[in-house]
Parts: sequence; C-alpha cells; structure tokens
Amino acid sequence: MSDAHARERAGVRALKPGDSPFVGGYRLLGRLGAGGMGVVYLARSTGGALVALKVIRAEYASDHDFRARFRREAEAAAGLSGRWVVPVTAAAPQDPEPWLATAFVPGPSLAEAVALHGPLPDRTVRALGARLAEALTEVHAAGLVHRDVKPGNVLLAPDGPRLIDFGIARGTGATALTASDVVIGSPGYLSPEQARARDGGMGPPSDVFSLGCVLAYAATGRRPFGTGTPAAVIFRTVHEEPDLDAVPWALVPLLSRCLAKDPLARPTASEIRDALAAEGGPEDDWLPSALTRLIAERSATVLALPDPGPGTLMLPPERPGVSRRRLLTLGSAAGVVAVGGGVAAWAASRAPAGNSGATGSGTLPRYVIGLHADLSGKDKAVGLGQERAVRLAVEQFNSRPRDGRTFDLALKVLDDAGVAERAGEVAGSFVADQRVYAVIGPTGTTLTQAVVARYEKALLPVVTVSSSSDLYSKTTMRALFQLRPGEDALSTGFVSYLTHTEKSRRTALIDDRAASRTSWQIVKDLATIPPSNGTTTTHVVLADSEDFDTVAAAVLADKAEAVVYGGSSPHRAARCARALEQAGFRGTRMGPEPILEAAFIEEAGRAAEGWVICTSYVDPAEIPAAARFVTAYEKRFGVRTVERFAVEAYDALNFVAQGLRELGSAGVERGAMVRRLRTSTYRGLAKTIQFDTVTGEFHWLNGLFLYRVRNGSPHFLGRYDQLTKA
Repeated sequence: MSDAHARERAGVRALKPGDSPFVGGYRLLGRLGAGGMGVVYLARSTGGALVALKVIRAEYASDHDFRARFRREAEAAAGLSGRWVVPVTAAAPQDPEPWLATAFVPGPSLAEAVALHGPLPDRTVRALGARLAEALTEVHAAGLVHRDVKPGNVLLAPDGPRLIDFGIARGTGATALTASDVVIGSPGYLSPEQARARDGGMGPPSDVFSLGCVLAYAATGRRPFGTGTPAAVIFRTVHEEPDLDAVPWALVPLLSRCLAKDPLARPTASEIRDALAAEGGPEDDWLPSALTRLIAERSATVLALPDPGPGTLMLPPERPGVSRRRLLTLGSAAGVVAVGGGVAAWAASRAPAGNSGATGSGTLPRYVIGLHADLSGKDKAVGLGQERAVRLAVEQFNSRPRDGRTFDLALKVLDDAGVAERAGEVAGSFVADQRVYAVIGPTGTTLTQAVVARYEKALLPVVTVSSSSDLYSKTTMRALFQLRPGEDALSTGFVSYLTHTEKSRRTALIDDRAASRTSWQIVKDLATIPPSNGTTTTHVVLADSEDFDTVAAAVLADKAEAVVYGGSSPHRAARCARALEQAGFRGTRMGPEPILEAAFIEEAGRAAEGWVICTSYVDPAEIPAAARFVTAYEKRFGVRTVERFAVEAYDALNFVAQGLRELGSAGVERGAMVRRLRTSTYRGLAKTIQFDTVTGEFHWLNGLFLYRVRNGSPHFLGRYDQLTKA
C-alpha cells in the first residue's frame, strides 16, 4: 500500500504547499480536517507523542469575541481530566494564529462508525451512553455546558468513547459571546431551548437532550427528529415528538425522558450514567469486532507515518507576561494509539472477491456495473435516457489509452418495467452476480425499502439519480447513494429565488392536500422561513376538492406578490394555474419538480406561461461544460435532445468508475466500494457529487435548479443560488 493510500485509510490527508512544517514546536504530519475557521492537523511533539492540533485562521483570530471563545475552549478543556474527555496537551490562544493541541485518538467518530457499519449493538449503545454521561457529569460539575454533543464530537477508542470539541462550551453563568437570536449547536442534536436561541435558559439539561439524540442515532442510524433543511429539523425539534420506533424497547423509556421538551423533566447526566452502567458489559469488549479492527488498523498506520519531509524547527519566542499552558500528560488516550496494531493490514490484505478475470482486451480486469431501469413502463423515457448515457460513459471509458487505464468496464442492463415485484427480482439478480460491483438506478419509481434492503444486505452500492424516495434519511442505508436532493430540500430553491431574485415580501402558499407530504413540507418550511423575511399566508385545497377558484380569490385579497404551489400533480397544478390566471394574478408563480410534465403545460395552456419550477436535474444543452457530452450523445443515439436525468446518470457512472480506480485492483470489493463512494468527491457535468461526513447524505446545495415555462416549453434558468432577475 502506498504512503498516500495508508494516510487516507487512517483519515489523514497530505499537507498542502502553504502549510507550515511546524506549529508551536510540533511537527505537522498531515491534515485531519479543515473548515472555514481553521485546520486540524495530525502532529508529533519533540518527544514523539501524537496530537490533534487545531489552528485557527488569522482572519478569525483578529475578531476579539472569536479569540475569547477560543481561549475559553482551551481553558474549559484543560480543566477537565476525566477518562472519557480528550485532554488538552498545549495551547497558545495569544498567537497570531491561535492553536490548541489535544491527545490524538485514532478511532473513527461515532458518525463515521455508523455511516460505515450501521447502527451499534444494544450493549455498545449502553456502554456508549454510560461513559458519555460520565463525561458530561464531570463537565457539568465543573460548571460548564458543552452545547455541541453530537456524533461527530464523539471518538471511539478500544476502551470507550471520548468527548471532544469544547469550542462553544461555557460556564452556566457566563456571558454569551454571540447574539441572543443566533442558534448555537448542530441541528438534529440541539435542544429545544437551543433551537429557540434562548441562551439564558440553557444549562446541563440541554446536553442531556443532545445525548439522547446521539444515543438514538447510535441505536438506529437515524436522527430522532429526521433530516432536511435546518429550519425543518429545528421546527420538529421544538414542536414534534422524536421518532424512537427503531430504538430497542428497553432504551425507549430513558431516551424519552432525555428528549422531553421541558428541561426540568429530563434526568441528570449522573442519573443516565447510573441507569446504563447497571447493565453494562466488560469494558474491553464494548465495540463490535469490525470497529475494533478499524481502530487497530488506523492505529498501526498512524504510528508508522514518516515525517512528510525535511524541515527546520523554529520555536517562536515566548512573549513577556504570557504563560503558555503545557500539559504534558496524554493520559489514557496515548495508550489508545498502540492497541491492536498487529491486525492493521487485515482489510488491505484481502483479495478482491468476484473478479472473473475477463477482460475486454485480454489483459485488463473487467468490472461490471449494473443498470436497474424502467425501460418498458410508465417512466421508460427517463429510463431509456439513463441507459443511453451510462452506455456512452462505459464506451468512452474503455476507449481511453491503455497506459492510463487499469481496468475495463462492462454494463449489465435489467428492466423492471416500473413494477415493484419485478424490481425485487432485478435487485436479486444483480446481488447474485458477483461480477457486479455497483448498480445505477432504479431509474423509475420502484426504489422501495424492500428493494434497497436487498442491495443493502449484500453491501452492493446502488446509485440513483432520479428517484425522489427519501429512504436514506428514514432508515440506515449504507449502500444507497441518492445523487439528488430529497423533497425536504425543494423549499430552499423557493426561498432563495423569491428572496434574491423576485424579492417577494408577501408570499401565498397553496397547500394541496392531495399531495400530503410534499405539500406539507413545502408549506411548513416557507412558513418557518418566509422569503425576504416577509410574511406568508397558507391556503388549503382538500384532497377531494378541485376548488382552486376560491384559493385564487383569497390570494388576490391578501395582495400576495408571489404564489408557491405545494402539490405534486401536473393536472391539479394546471387547474391552479388557470384559476390564478382567471382571477387576474400577475405575480410570481412557483411549483415543485413533479408538476413539470407535458400535462401541466398542455392543460394549463397560456396560464402556464412564466411559472418557475424547482427541479433536481439540469438541461445539459445549457451548460457549457456538458457540450461535448451533448454532442456525443446526440450523435451516438441519433436524437436531437437529451432526456431528463441522462447527464446525471452519465456523471453517476463516472463517479463509480472513479471509486474503482481509487481502490485499485487489490482492494475492489462491494463493501470497500460502499465506503469509498461515501467519502469520495466527484465533480460531474451536472453537479458535484459529495456526501456529508456526519450524516452520509448527498450535499444537495449544488443540486437544485430552476426552469421557467416560456412559449409553451420549459427553459433552464440555472442553479437556484446563481440567478439574477431573469
């Protein structure tokens, strides 16, 4: 295994050209992570100890309040010495670029562990909860509130978890360093009092609520208040009950108390510790074997990392009157690095499974990609477009020069005709064929939980670009890759366009109950975050009613400047459009992707003109970067237009090919592909394919687009956040 590959498997990326070789006397070995405010490095002290070194960018360090918060983080963490809290080893909050060093824990975060291996066993969840509760007991006893307890801030070690990142922790009586109406914390794990930005009432019970969310996530693989836009998650956190249906029944009573809306009704951290510790198992056997192997592999890899190159250690001079805290004891975390290194090469040494050895040229290995398509049912046009695009991508890949290509691709296409029963059979056929390493699709509406479960059980990656079924956020689906925003995200396109392009101050929302979930989500989101910080009014059309005339009259009476239709039926949307036209409404009219069908434009007629539709697909003919694809597609298949979702399927195939290439011939297997694709970034023609490191969900912010109906046809406007008045 190459040094670069070894670093990546250990979660360590190479240093960049602008990185200093030393910070505060520590030799930088690589990057562990980076964000808008700073970089976290893996570093080695002069004594050889490994640390995680957080360096804040100078532009933030120049902010007095930010520097004060960073100083508080160092002081808060340095004052804690419990077993389950990562200790601070050194800090320099007064440096031009402040930095903080903590003991390095080579294990994955809880978020990464669940994304890779699914929900944790009951015994592991109990041990996790007892030890995190013990850590919070110490935090609270010191007069602090962590305020950001989430899976990404929990690291897993062989002997137990470690709570990290006290960047927004502060004393229960301290003065806030942020505005009183700013939400502090991570949506999905913050408490109702955090969600309301009521900082003055935030105390230890807030951390308890967050711990309850973390344990529910660990036990089920999903957040108790769902996913979607931050506004939607915050709304559910404040107003709705948590989803604990998949939580082991024995844990439900305790987690229900932790997630009580009333802070006074929640147990204390020490009560949680006692309740869970009473049934805890052996301390040295708390993790599943797969996670123990992962930690051991990373530990051995990190210990073997060489210094990245020659450098001269320049120690900065001590400033008069400034004492630099140097805590030289690494505690138990230092021992973590050395545990179990003997099995580090376990995953890398496995031979690739299922490679038939067949090649297109007689010498190169061939990897088969499946296409699960509807080629003869109601969505056959979309399926045919994706089949053509994927076939074109395979042909182009195999035509590349041999000196730059290490394998061939082959395509296996199966038709489910849009029938759920046949979709299950198609999935079973792909799963049984060990030559298949990934599947594109389903292209139609057959992406049900039962179908995905068959792929999931075999850890066969299934990559879909057109299915709107929001399965990933509802269940633990490691093998499912949805390369499009879910229905929850459509509201972002509406709010952005009406705020920045149309500048609507009064927006009417039409809640079509015939499309209960879609309409409910859109209306709720826009009512929570009104466009232009203005006002919204909601007008309901019952599922068994077609009376849009009354709603149109009410829209005019409200003097609305814009209308957002929340339904999903092209036929009902056409009736709505005609009613607004007849009532004389001349403002902006918007609707979601499902209504952008020929039926809407034909039935609405002139009333469809000017409607703006938010979608998850592009028109490649309007994207300069896709010009060569469009030319090749039209020439290869003798067509004059490229079907919807075709270029997205083309990107999906190349995304999978990139994953195969990155793994290398020695590491290609289905499970390895799942892990590789979830951490990969691919810059496609339509959008960038990337997944959230915490939730595993597709980064949808670059995946929403707008069309306007003009002269009886939809015309592509562009990405929702890159538009001016059109």
